[in-house]
Amino acid sequence: MNEPVVETPVVETPVVETRGTEGPLVVLLHGRGSRETEIIGLADALPKGFRYAAVRAPIAEGGGFAWFANRGIGRPTPESLRTTMDWFRAWLDRQRGPVLLIGFSGGAAFAGGLVLDDPDRFAGAAILYGTLPFDAGVPTDPARLAGLPVFLAHGEHDQVIPRDLQDRTWRYLTAESGAPTIARRDPVGHGIAPDALASLGGWLAERADFLKWRRVPGPQPTRWDGLEELPLRTGKRPDVSVTIPQQQLTGNAPAELQEKLFARINALPGVHSTQSAISVPGARGFMLADGQAGPADAFLVPRAGEFAHLHPRTDGSLHVALPVSLAAEAIERGWAVAHPLAAIRLTPGMVLVYGPRDETELDIVTAIVSTSHAWATGRELPSAS
Repeated sequence: MNEPVVETPVVETPVVETRGTEGPLVVLLHGRGSRETEIIGLADALPKGFRYAAVRAPIAEGGGFAWFANRGIGRPTPESLRTTMDWFRAWLDRQRGPVLLIGFSGGAAFAGGLVLDDPDRFAGAAILYGTLPFDAGVPTDPARLAGLPVFLAHGEHDQVIPRDLQDRTWRYLTAESGAPTIARRDPVGHGIAPDALASLGGWLAERADFLKWRRVPGPQPTRWDGLEELPLRTGKRPDVSVTIPQQQLTGNAPAELQEKLFARINALPGVHSTQSAISVPGARGFMLADGQAGPADAFLVPRAGEFAHLHPRTDGSLHVALPVSLAAEAIERGWAVAHPLAAIRLTPGMVLVYGPRDETELDIVTAIVSTSHAWATGRELPSAS
């Protein structure tokens, strides 16, 4: 079989439509066969206080333009995707300030490729009615996008993007990727639902506020309390809701283990428990008796000194504040999933930790929460024995 012909960019300098002059840069990436003059209209429905730039893709196709050559819908050829990403970054490197990407359809796949290839370069990404570029030469490892907020919207009746790619994108972003992901399915086909556009605007505004007031985090743990290393959790990840409140839906912890876990956390130095200041009724919050001691990022609710909480018995999971590097490890090793509002309204390392299924897992989950406690209290962790 002949190798596919890889089309390369035909222009050196991108054609760009812009709106606004101040604030973080939001780059709008159009779909296949479209152009920048069509997608720039989204800026009129999105919040003020941003610089919007709609970039024309470099490959001429179908009366419009495309970001990459395809092996099929939603399946970029790796060589073409790499060429256009390098071309795009040459333009992006001349831009200033935080950058967020909004991609529709083929532009969603291109935005996904960019953030997967270099997640530290971006402050957030919206994947609208498209798929990530799987098997196209960019990494899709677990926790690859830890700490990077993502907005995901799919159409329930979308007949353009293959369903298997939509489902794979949904699973990866809401569970394995580590990205705090707001995800929604709308009763539309291959087009942007008005409610999704309004929700996207709110997400953008909140992310901008978070970036505006973001402080450099203070000292933080780089290892787990009492563990040489965090082991892999065995078995399938439990199902977790993608809506707020975030809940563990399957594989829940036995009630007696939940109570043992509660007793262990409540016995940590300086901790008392009461109704969580942020979670559902019946969730037991773990607060520091002397209030906030560590940095604000070490808390789910800084004003209450709440660094973790245990959900009601029907759930049995926990929400915990962790440094982003350790949150990424907990996700990668199968113990946790990112909270959708982390780095939007809440600390960037907020995760849901699955409830323990047995005594061995009880010890490990205890160590995870104890690490959060150490960060919140400023306690230096001893070397693991």
